Amino acid sequence: MAEQANGRAAVLLPGGGYTTDGPLLMFAAVAAQRCESYMHRVRWSPRGQQEIHAWVVSEVEAALNESTAASEVAAPLMIGKSLGSLAASVAAERGLPAVWFTPVLTDKPTGRALKRATAPCLLVGGTADTLWDGTIARSVTLRVVEIEGADHGMFVPGDLAASAAVLGQVMTAVEQFLDDVVWR
Repeated sequence: MAEQANGRAAVLLPGGGYTTDGPLLMFAAVAAQRCESYMHRVRWSPRGQQEIHAWVVSEVEAALNESTAASEVAAPLMIGKSLGSLAASVAAERGLPAVWFTPVLTDKPTGRALKRATAPCLLVGGTADTLWDGTIARSVTLRVVEIEGADHGMFVPGDLAASAAVLGQVMTAVEQFLDDVVWR
């Protein structure tokens, strides 16, 4: 049993080539841990998966079950990057809150799942990301961080300091979402 007196847990879902050690997920994990949350990090290798949606859902369901067994928290926060958002249907079915970094909004099943979710979510993306659609994001939730010129990695043109500033802006939104909505 995890030592979690406050009943908080989060499951981190990587992207296709973006591990939970990437800056978006790493800093989001720190934010959740500062809220005294149990943390479950998923590691996967999606290469060669033919039915990618079914594979992601299966991996995420297994991770959620492992997290619940370890933390005794039945409704953890899901924090996912890109490919991880293909499990939005799991969040919708289980009524789980979520933070989705660069979700694949151009994927119709993912968009439909996000729209039917009842738990709060935060969507983060950039206007230079071909998988992002700001109109769809805003039709899902009012909690949207859309960065002008940011690509799928949330990098913006110019000096790295500008991209680091974007990371700071996104993490401020994550902290506010955790403090004001998820774990108030």
